[in-house]
Amino acid sequence: METAIHPLNDKKIWDDFVGGVQPNTFLHSWQWGEFNQATQHEIHRFGIYGGESLLAVALILYVRARRGHFLFCPHGPIFKNDVDAPEVMAALTDRLVDLAKEKKCVLIRISPLLPPTKQNDELFFQLGYRNAPIHMAHPELGWILDLTATEDKLLAGMRKTTRYSIKKAEKDGVTVTMSTDSKDVETFWQVYQTTFARQHFTPFSKDYLRAEFETFARDNNAALFFAHYKGDVTATALIIFDEHSAYYHHAATTQKHAGLTDAQLLQWHIIQEAKRRGCSQYNFWGVVPEDGKRHPWTGLSIFKRGFGGREEAYVHAKDLVLSPRYWLTYTIEMTRRWKRRL
Repeated sequence: METAIHPLNDKKIWDDFVGGVQPNTFLHSWQWGEFNQATQHEIHRFGIYGGESLLAVALILYVRARRGHFLFCPHGPIFKNDVDAPEVMAALTDRLVDLAKEKKCVLIRISPLLPPTKQNDELFFQLGYRNAPIHMAHPELGWILDLTATEDKLLAGMRKTTRYSIKKAEKDGVTVTMSTDSKDVETFWQVYQTTFARQHFTPFSKDYLRAEFETFARDNNAALFFAHYKGDVTATALIIFDEHSAYYHHAATTQKHAGLTDAQLLQWHIIQEAKRRGCSQYNFWGVVPEDGKRHPWTGLSIFKRGFGGREEAYVHAKDLVLSPRYWLTYTIEMTRRWKRRL
C-alpha cells in the first residue's frame, strides 16, 4: 500500500485518532500544538495515510536554539495499533528530512511511545537514527496508576506509609482546593519559586506555565490544586486531563512546616478528581528505575510509587544527525546531563 503524508488540520480527526490509541499522552494532543504556537514555536501536524486510511499522526515542533535549530516530535508519532511502524517511520523520516533542510536544522529528534524492544531500536537505527544524549524532559519511564478500582481499593493498594500520610494530613487540618481560574497561576508560581530556589533546577517561566494552563483550561482539561495549612499554600500541582488520563505535569512544595504530609493528601484529591472526570489512569509522569539510588529524582520517584501503580517504559529518544554542528549540541547536552547526574 502506498504511504502518503499530508498536513492534518482538522481538530476532530486529530483528537479522535490520538484519543483512540494506547498509550495516552497529552504531548501529542491538539492543545499541545496550540500551546506551542502560543509560545512562539512553529508547528506542523502531519497525517500519514495508507490509501484512505489514517495510519499515524505526527506533531512536529520547529525548535529554534542558539546551538542549532531542530525538529522535535514529542511522544510521537502516534501509530494506529495494528500499523506497520517501519513503513510509516520511513515515509515520515523522508518528509522530515526535507522540512529540516528547508529550515536549516542540525537534527531531527523523535521521542516515541513505543516499548523499548530490540526490534523498535532496530527500526530507528536502520533509518539512520542514534540515541539522543537527553530525553527532553519527556519521561521514558512513567508511573501509571489504574483508576478503575474503587477508592477503598486504591487506598489499599498504596504503600502503608503513604496511606498513613494522607490520614495524618487530614487530622492535622490540611485542606485541598481546586481551581480552573488562570489568575491562580500566580499562587502556583509563588510556591514554584520556593521549590526551584531550594532544589536549584532550571524553571519554566511564569508566562510558559500560564500559557500551558490557559490553553488546556479552555477545554476544561487543566486544573490547579492547592494544599492549605494554617493560612499558607504549602503544596500545589498543575494537572492536565484528557478523556482517558490525568497527568501530573508541574508541582511545587514550600516545605515550610516540618513533618507535614500535605503532598500526599494533595495527590489523593487529584486522584479523586480524575476518577470523578471518568479518567481510567493517573499518569504520575516520570520516575527513575528503583536501583537509581543516586539520581536527583530518586526521592520524588519513591513518593510517586507509594500510591501504587506500574511502570510504563518507552524507547530512548532518537536523533537523526543532519549537520556536523550536531556534535556541539551533543557535547552541551551530555555535559548538562553529567552535571545534573541524570
